[in-house]
Amino acid sequence: MPQRHRAAARKAKPAARRPAKATPRPRQNQGRPENAGAARLRHEFFGWQCRLRQIAVRLAGGRPSPGMRPRALGHDGAEIAEVTVLLVKSDPDHSTRQFRHQVQKTQDPVERYDKVLEILAAAYFQHPEEFSDSLMALFGPRSAVADRLLREGRCLLAFEQYGQGYRLPCRVEALAPSHAFYQATYWHNHLFNPAMPPDPRVLAFLPDWSRAEAIKSET
Repeated sequence: MPQRHRAAARKAKPAARRPAKATPRPRQNQGRPENAGAARLRHEFFGWQCRLRQIAVRLAGGRPSPGMRPRALGHDGAEIAEVTVLLVKSDPDHSTRQFRHQVQKTQDPVERYDKVLEILAAAYFQHPEEFSDSLMALFGPRSAVADRLLREGRCLLAFEQYGQGYRLPCRVEALAPSHAFYQATYWHNHLFNPAMPPDPRVLAFLPDWSRAEAIKSET
């Protein structure tokens, strides 16, 4: 009688589950530097920006200082306008929730103002590497400056303060209200400005770090 082969009983493997689709994240860090020199300049720029903002929060009640209000220069080198830019976290969900909660918590503008200063004076600007490459700016719904920046599509942001300056060639894009960076910018500004215009526009400035430069400034 032939010897029976013992076949190992194998249970059928359950069908592999398809990985859940990740929630799309907003476009960010489009200008991430590709070489060591550009990466170093980006690191220095955001460290400088964070220090300026810490000083503004602690000593000037959060009012934007000159280094937070770069001149936007057009293709011809002429100044288009001075633009107040905002830094946003690469993952802004937590900070956006904080800002929105404070706006909705009270109608008292003084209480809102004090709370946002408390948030920003804590650890918000202590880690420059947490911020997106994209710089944000908020404009009114019929802003002629925003129209021109979008029409040209690019500009040079010229920053200067405390003897230091930076020149950042940037691509300019309009953000949809559903964009995470739009929401972060909107609620941050709402805490400082209780009279926000309806339907504001948010533009993103995406630096080309390979063409950016640091300079010495007289201001």
